[in-house]
Amino acid sequence: MLPDRESALRLSLVRRFEAAGFRAWPAGSVRYDGTWVLRLTAGHPAKRLNSVAILDPGDLCRIDERIEAASRWFEAFGRPLTFRISPLAGTALSEHLDARGWTRFGEVLVMSLDLEKVDFTDVIDQIPMKDLNRFISAMMRVRDHSGLIRPGLSEVISSIRAEPGLFVHESGGVPVATTICVHDGELAGLFEVGTQATLRRRGFGRAIVLSAIKWARMRGARVAWLQVEAENEGALALYRQLGFEEVYRYHYRRPPGAAVSA
Repeated sequence: MLPDRESALRLSLVRRFEAAGFRAWPAGSVRYDGTWVLRLTAGHPAKRLNSVAILDPGDLCRIDERIEAASRWFEAFGRPLTFRISPLAGTALSEHLDARGWTRFGEVLVMSLDLEKVDFTDVIDQIPMKDLNRFISAMMRVRDHSGLIRPGLSEVISSIRAEPGLFVHESGGVPVATTICVHDGELAGLFEVGTQATLRRRGFGRAIVLSAIKWARMRGARVAWLQVEAENEGALALYRQLGFEEVYRYHYRRPPGAAVSA
């Protein structure tokens, strides 16, 4: 296979998961500048909901002018200008940002799993929760989220156009693990996978992930996928043990002088 053919196939796969990610975790406001997608969400500070994604490595005209326009829009929302750099951004844009001193941070792996290779024989069948408010309460308790983002979480989850499965694993009547599985055709995206900090490494995360993807598999999903921070060694170990494999990585960029912790 020719190198350019391999590159085209890889970018096609990246586009598939990037599009699925936009559908499964929708931003509150979306604006397009060519193939630059500006995503902002007033009620939730997550970087993937408040960043610029590029969908074509060849869309490089008027870079500085477009960055300035994006900066004004982000400032109006009270968000720091943030670019999310996937393989679709290409190397030329990264080199342009490097030359201007932009900071790189927050590397994330996108991983996938062929569901036809998973043995679900002993996996518990779990019915997703229907009560969104109850699910969010459980999720915030498990992940120790600030109550300030509750309205934002509700807005994001309510805006999912595909079929979201809201999963809560309880022990002794108390929620110990939660996740959202978005069934979108052949894809099943896992979001907000979390286990209560004091109860990790007891199999709760593994159990809820398997139950969630079994639910999606029974609805026709063929591939499960997720995003995980490169620094999250515990989660990476779990996902690799389950058979997830890396598809690609992305990272974030901010202008010189901007904080990178948010």
